[in-house]
Amino acid sequence: MALLTIHTYPDSCLRKLAGEVDKFDASLETLVNNMAETMYDAPGIGLAGPQVNINQRVVVIDVSEEKDDLLVLINPKLANPQGNQEYEEGCLSIPGVFGMVERAAEIDVSALDVTGKPIEFRADGLLAVCVQHEVDHLNGKLFIDHLSRLKRERIIKKIQKEARQGD
Repeated sequence: MALLTIHTYPDSCLRKLAGEVDKFDASLETLVNNMAETMYDAPGIGLAGPQVNINQRVVVIDVSEEKDDLLVLINPKLANPQGNQEYEEGCLSIPGVFGMVERAAEIDVSALDVTGKPIEFRADGLLAVCVQHEVDHLNGKLFIDHLSRLKRERIIKKIQKEARQGD
């Protein structure tokens, strides 16, 4: 396994629509293993293909305390959102930035596992937040896009200032 580079905002790969996975082979399994290792090392609770400049609809998630319950979602689809919850979110692609984001409290998730086998479940709580956050990445959307315009502009200015100081 190998650690992958996590791309950070404003890298253009974060804004691309990820393509469907149609080949379930050893290279997909290697990608999933590398993404999981990268997520755990970061450390984070979710990672999507576009964050590591892989333009495929691949997500790895582990919201367990022990970090021993890896969930792999290939070509995930969300349906039947119910209720609302607000959660403070951060992102490996926007390090050091956090914001309160409102998302559905419960969602139905359908996807394929790494072998192409269908999986379906109802997510709530932190898992629902994480799945929605990672699916946003697959659609070229970042959690800061859910924030107010003023808050988002402040964050972007802060990131731009830090980038200038780093040059």
